[in-house]
Amino acid sequence: MKKLKLLTVSTLLTLTLSACSSSNTEAPATSKAPSSTAAAVEDNKPVTFSFFNFEAGKNINTNETPIGKELEKQTGVNFKIEKLVGESKTKSGVMIAGNEFPDVIQPGGEIDKFMDAGVFIPLDDLIEKHGPNIKRVYGPYFNKMKQKDGKIYHLPFSANQGFIANPNVDQGAFWIQRGVLKEMGYPKITTLDEYFDVVKKYKEKHPQVDGKDTIGFSMLTHDTNFFTITNPAFHLAGYPNDGGLLIDLKTKEAKSNAIDEATTKRWVKKLNEINATGLFDKESFTMNKDQYLAKLTSGRVLGYFAYDWQVGDARNNLSKAGVDDKRYVALPIVFDKGVKDQYLDPPSFVNNRGISITKSAKDPVRIIQYWDNLLKEENQILSQWGIKGQTYEVDDKGKFFRTDEQIAKIKDPKFYEDFGLKEHAYNWPRYGNFSILKDGNAFDPNKQPSVAEKNFTEGDRTILKAYNAKVFTDMFSQPDDRPWYPAWSINKGQGTPEQIFEQKMGDLQKKAYPEMILTAPDKFEKTWNDYVGQASKLDIKGYEAFVTKIVKARASGDWSK
Repeated sequence: MKKLKLLTVSTLLTLTLSACSSSNTEAPATSKAPSSTAAAVEDNKPVTFSFFNFEAGKNINTNETPIGKELEKQTGVNFKIEKLVGESKTKSGVMIAGNEFPDVIQPGGEIDKFMDAGVFIPLDDLIEKHGPNIKRVYGPYFNKMKQKDGKIYHLPFSANQGFIANPNVDQGAFWIQRGVLKEMGYPKITTLDEYFDVVKKYKEKHPQVDGKDTIGFSMLTHDTNFFTITNPAFHLAGYPNDGGLLIDLKTKEAKSNAIDEATTKRWVKKLNEINATGLFDKESFTMNKDQYLAKLTSGRVLGYFAYDWQVGDARNNLSKAGVDDKRYVALPIVFDKGVKDQYLDPPSFVNNRGISITKSAKDPVRIIQYWDNLLKEENQILSQWGIKGQTYEVDDKGKFFRTDEQIAKIKDPKFYEDFGLKEHAYNWPRYGNFSILKDGNAFDPNKQPSVAEKNFTEGDRTILKAYNAKVFTDMFSQPDDRPWYPAWSINKGQGTPEQIFEQKMGDLQKKAYPEMILTAPDKFEKTWNDYVGQASKLDIKGYEAFVTKIVKARASGDWSK
């Protein structure tokens, strides 16, 4: 088996470095970081701040990891992080009703609720007095971060410094077990019908895995993940993730796909059909995320749709197990041949996700100083690459790389979490995923060509060769430029007609989708018509007009709305 030549990977980096100048939403890649003393922390006395993260996971003190310990050494600051258990809406409601908050909140999709309740303090003055690195990193985006009162209340997680392409698929896709493709002779699968036909044939030949029934197609819908089952409808039609919206590239007109027959009905009907044949996992509507990830790790699931960041633990566990046939590969599946897939995200800025300081915070200055210190380039390297000599090396040309041993360690989910790489990978003030460091290295190790190449297993190389690709994103179409992207980040506010529409439509879909998918095929039309009848009572046209107005404004450079 030929290995990918280093020249090929180096060429990829050269191309992506040159491409960064074409994005009008990115900060210049040549921005220089202040010296280490420019943003020195004024008070190094030990302190622990409380931090609630609206994501499921393990509670942790940041100083329990080598990365967090190093940051505490620099600043004296430790964060006691509590993760979400149960429903996010319930937790946010309890917090707001009790009017008691941790020092810091990463609110996820509950951000509008906290904003409207006045929970977060404005950061403008704190940034001006204590945030030279914050200004360096976020300065080009400040106008996109301001709320209607002209103030900044959170720091987003996508402040890209330049742009480098990703060799691996890290967004949404239809994933399929590699062993399925191998046994079927690595067929070129383009359409949804072809995808399920291959899964069906394999399942018929292998009805069980390790004594348990093989699962054809499974999905994660628990709590805030219900979008995982609604989003494929527009992806299959050749649209990116604009949040349930079909936005015309030329006119900028936005259309909800909630009751669209060409997208949503076609998708849901297909799920109804595969459910009738035993391919669909009925537990998709009842299992939680841990149960879902355990299923993927078990090797029983042949296919699924998800965004890669939803399934990282399962991916890492499968890599650690070393059975390449049980790992998954992403495919750009569409409804019909000839449709240009748009699974890969264009350069973007997400302004309605971030981290905030609450009105209960005991020392906002120390917190903003910690964040500013975190945004020093050396600490951005620490949070993503880890510690030189332990989790990465530097060659004589200044290029970062990882040894085989280090890559094996990083793939171990326990090491990844215990070292602090999992905790600091996201949910903090940070460069965007596609950033380039001032020395030319990728901010995200997974986008560093040398790391990507070394990470490829023989199984990876077999897949890439079979599909005539150098890297996995070669199997997908390049994204079209969408200067408003993503529309799902548009701030609706609590209690507005648009927020109420999304809430009611979401609640309706959570009730209707299981009914439509799990019913007998001869009753599908009735369940679909019942759903459309209820959805049509909501103000779809008003919602579309609202989004269209903001999309057109963003496309013209105005992100103030």
